[in-house]
Amino acid sequence: MGANYFLLTLFPLFLAFSCTIKPTNGNAEVRALMEIKSTLDSENKKLFSWTSNGDPCSGSFLGVFCNEHHKIANISLQGKGLTGKLSPAMAELKCLSGLYLHYNLLSGEIPKELGNLTELTDLYLNDNNLSGTIPPEIGRMASLQALVLSCNQLKGSIPTEIGFLKKLIVLALEHNMLTGEIPSNLGIQGMLKRLYLGFNQLSGPIPSKLATAPQLEVLEIQNNTLTGVVPPALRRLSGKFNYESNPGLCGTGFASLRVCTAWDNVNVNQVDPNEPNSNNNGVPKDVPETANVSRLHCNQTHCSRSSRFPQVIIVASVITVTVTLIVAVVFGIFRRRRFKQRVGNTSDASDDRLSTDQTKEIYKRSPSPLLTVEYSNHWDPMTPEKGYGSMRYEFLHGFKFNLEEVESATQHFTEVNLLGRSNFSAVYKGILKDGSIVAVKMISVTSCKSEETEFMEGLSLLTSLKHENLVKLRGFCCSKGRGECFLIYDFASKGNLSQFLDVEENSSHVLDWSTRVSIIKGIAKGLGYLHSSEPNKPSMVHRNISVEKVLLDQQFTPLILDCGLLKLLADDVVYSALKVSAALGYMAPEYITTGRFTEKSDVYAFGVIILQVLSGKGLLDCSMRLAAESCNFENFIDPNLKGTFSVSEATLLTKLATSCTLEDPDSRPSMVSVNEELNRSSGG
Repeated sequence: MGANYFLLTLFPLFLAFSCTIKPTNGNAEVRALMEIKSTLDSENKKLFSWTSNGDPCSGSFLGVFCNEHHKIANISLQGKGLTGKLSPAMAELKCLSGLYLHYNLLSGEIPKELGNLTELTDLYLNDNNLSGTIPPEIGRMASLQALVLSCNQLKGSIPTEIGFLKKLIVLALEHNMLTGEIPSNLGIQGMLKRLYLGFNQLSGPIPSKLATAPQLEVLEIQNNTLTGVVPPALRRLSGKFNYESNPGLCGTGFASLRVCTAWDNVNVNQVDPNEPNSNNNGVPKDVPETANVSRLHCNQTHCSRSSRFPQVIIVASVITVTVTLIVAVVFGIFRRRRFKQRVGNTSDASDDRLSTDQTKEIYKRSPSPLLTVEYSNHWDPMTPEKGYGSMRYEFLHGFKFNLEEVESATQHFTEVNLLGRSNFSAVYKGILKDGSIVAVKMISVTSCKSEETEFMEGLSLLTSLKHENLVKLRGFCCSKGRGECFLIYDFASKGNLSQFLDVEENSSHVLDWSTRVSIIKGIAKGLGYLHSSEPNKPSMVHRNISVEKVLLDQQFTPLILDCGLLKLLADDVVYSALKVSAALGYMAPEYITTGRFTEKSDVYAFGVIILQVLSGKGLLDCSMRLAAESCNFENFIDPNLKGTFSVSEATLLTKLATSCTLEDPDSRPSMVSVNEELNRSSGG
């Protein structure tokens, strides 16, 4: 026992060590990739860059990315037209943290060996043709945060082992053929936030423990055959709880849910079989296991009088269900015919709920499959009834792109066009049909606000921003089939400002003095515009300004990025982004105590940017700050300038930076004052 425990404690250390060993040609990872390639792309049409004598960490292997220890950490091959199968050899990539194979045509079963990928955090296999059952071995993937298997042909029950994944945040299994009951242990670990189980054949009740899961924000179980009383605790989810097309469900306090009858009330007494007051069948101990329906809810002193009551309920229920099914079938046929006509004659969006096969067929053949499929029933901002084309969202006119345009511009999001990736988005370079170059920011719907109204208010704000020092938003696209939205911006050819910091002497990236001053002034103008209030634009706070959020065009004009973007994102995603900002020193001190952002928070971050631009350093230590405060330019101004700078301008800017980064927010100047000071210095 002691020896086994000792070995178990050493295993994580061994795994960490194994993820730091540099590979050589012909190593196990390359061999694993070759085996994976043989099943994913047997004809070598898509993965021809994967070669047995190549280095997967050189950037030459399509969709393969390595960590800082030269080990494979990410495989991103979504939407590549792969038609093969998943290989058990993927389990040999011990340090893999992200596996993205969605939007392909993969078939076969999910290998149980994937359960050995204990470092994997994201597993996206949705929108393929995978079959078989979900392997219970997935429950061994201790680091898993997102498990997305939707829009496949998976059968069988949901493994209870998934409920033991302590870090799981998103579980998406909708549009499959899953049967059985919802595992009662889902959500008990406390991290699950979004659960998508709609459009399956699940039966039984909604587990009471799932209803009380502390972090649960979204629950979609529509179009199943679930029965019983809906736990009242789910009322807290409001519009983020989707239960439609489950005739067997009932409850009170839910807008479109039928009221429970005496027949349904039998389920109120059902408890978890693991509860101490229940027997192995999940029935309370004080109720006989052989008790029939009438005995469960019948008062013993009135049994003889009410023995016929359940029969009446049964007859009434049968009649009700029969009539409902007939109406549903007739209505379904009618809608199906109308839908086929619409697909045949136009590429407009449809709000029909489609089966998996219909979804994929329309996605393949439609010239513009924008919004033909719903990823989430309650996140549908641009349907004709509620979005584009309505007075409510009139601002979208002139900003709407369709998915065909976005995919064509980015060459179907080829990795060659990938400009960067963050925890919640990826940015691709693209060329529109008119020849203009754009940057396409791709954001998963699961990272966006799930409330349509909140999301659209944020989008409205983005479209209202127009200033020469803000990145121009060209348009917006939402694809329910992909489960992603896209923001299309003008492309900034020089990249972001951080690329011009910490550069070597004589590098082409060394900015001259006048360019640095011009960049600082441009950023100040852009922030001043954001903070101002105009007829069609409210005043706003950026909240996440940094050198990474400042792009430069061909003329080195600074363009502030992501203005208003945080208004679109879910709270946990925003928090994750702000943690990075805090770690880099942009967060104002008062945020630590108040948790609030104000215009003075942006002013503080602007002051940090001034110091970075003048010093040429990405990170500032205390000695550099002290040198700036005392105008000790020899120990502060970027030595790459070799003394070629204006002392008067340097004095003004360092004093301005010092006042902007004062600890007391009330002592900092406003951006109006900052711009006035900068204009006076330039004689404007």
